[in-house]
Amino acid sequence: MTALQDRTARAQERINRMRGRLGALAAAQYRSGGMDPTLRLMLSERPDTYLEKASALDRLGAGQARELHGLRAAQRSLEQQRRETVRKLAQLEAGRKEVARHKKDVQHKLATARRLLDALPKGARAAYARASRATGATRRSRTCGGRTGLGRAAAAVAAVRAVVGRPYAWGGTGPSAFDCSGLTQWAYGRAGVSLPRTSQAQRGAGRQVPLSQAQPGDLVIYRADGSHVGMYVGNGHVVHAPYPGARVRYDPVGMMPISAVTRP
Repeated sequence: MTALQDRTARAQERINRMRGRLGALAAAQYRSGGMDPTLRLMLSERPDTYLEKASALDRLGAGQARELHGLRAAQRSLEQQRRETVRKLAQLEAGRKEVARHKKDVQHKLATARRLLDALPKGARAAYARASRATGATRRSRTCGGRTGLGRAAAAVAAVRAVVGRPYAWGGTGPSAFDCSGLTQWAYGRAGVSLPRTSQAQRGAGRQVPLSQAQPGDLVIYRADGSHVGMYVGNGHVVHAPYPGARVRYDPVGMMPISAVTRP
């Protein structure tokens, strides 16, 4: 906002200077008089000197026209900057008023809550304080546990993404080549989580969740016999090692029948 106001002030100063130059030109022309140029030539004792002066006056007139054109352009730009400044100021003022209203509303709600709490009997207030402390401790415990789980899943997803393009190899457990369960076992191993070796065993290596609730890091087990596994990485896709001759790649999560979604 300050920069916009500075630009507007500088533009106004420029216009003032241009007006001053134009005023000086106009005064010079006025002092030269309004005599007809042909009559001046006839009365001049040195016509060659007069012609030189006339040429200079022509150049002066062209310069004045350029100055006038520049002044008009600068005035248009200044007016646009002024409108922009007014608009920005109005937005800032509206934002300030909205913050003030919100602050007042919050303060009113806090005051009401304090009055209600103060109106409780002493025993009820003590019970409320104990319940609040217990709730806060539970919330912190859940948050820390959730962050740890999310951190492991994020690390596994980062690992599996990093090896997209590596070749499939039967029995491969990485990092140069993988089969399907070797890939998910290796990725979770990088996150500090030990998974069973086969896709059938990985199906039971955690809590099963509906596909609609799948989160990045969940294992998607395919086919009724659980013979294939991939890792859900979000946006409706898994990363998996498909089959011999293929490479680790992204595919839609519904590429084949799903038998389970497991969250390690």
